[in-house]
Amino acid sequence: MLTTIERRQEIVELTNTLGKVDVAELAEKYLVSTVTIRNDLNSLDKKGLVVRSRGGAVMNSRIAKELSVKEKHCEHLSVKQKLAVVAASLIKDGDSIILDSGTTTEEIAKNLQNHKNLVVMTNGLNIATELAAGDESEVLLTGGTLRKKSLSFYGRQAESSLANLRFDKVFLGVDGIDEKAGITTHFEHEANLNRVMCDISKEVIAVTDSSKFNRNGFYIISSLDAIDTLLTDSRIPQSYIDYLEERRINLIIVPHPDD
Repeated sequence: MLTTIERRQEIVELTNTLGKVDVAELAEKYLVSTVTIRNDLNSLDKKGLVVRSRGGAVMNSRIAKELSVKEKHCEHLSVKQKLAVVAASLIKDGDSIILDSGTTTEEIAKNLQNHKNLVVMTNGLNIATELAAGDESEVLLTGGTLRKKSLSFYGRQAESSLANLRFDKVFLGVDGIDEKAGITTHFEHEANLNRVMCDISKEVIAVTDSSKFNRNGFYIISSLDAIDTLLTDSRIPQSYIDYLEERRINLIIVPHPDD
């Protein structure tokens, strides 16, 4: 028997696959009452993960699709490369930093060859491999269980490896950013690990291309208010610029390559 969270996550995935779902069919599939399914759909609708319709729900086009590392690497690559150059400029020689797993943070790692005396912790296998080519940085890997789709480590072992450490900066890649939901990802254990990373870092820096705005993953990493700096490109919606300025969150915008 699935937990409520597991069932609701499956419902979101099923809705995105099929385009729409029916209350009665879901109740039969999960062996629960139609009242329970309606509560599920109402809750998911409030979070923006599905759109409630008569007798069921339809997919929300704002939901971010989870891509593999290979697919992510090709998506918006030129923007990620420009973001990475600026992100690397925020890192000083001698800093201790965390690079979250992902292709944007992998691009940051490629720009650290000339930095000296860095301590870099990561849960990304691809990032650790990239950093291993340099001689000037000490590279730490969280360990844990490897999630092959994202080449990232997760789990209690990964979280416990960070327990007694402190870092100057953490650079977070994200699957979705929304004013209400905050910074989100698709994988529960990754969200848990990301929250630990934020807790042990003096400065939280989210790095994302503008395609991630107004999109939601299923699991919340943090609210937008909890980050110190957001680095993105010039196609960021104006509403987010206003939101961040009102809360005095540092916003760094790089020109979009196609503008």
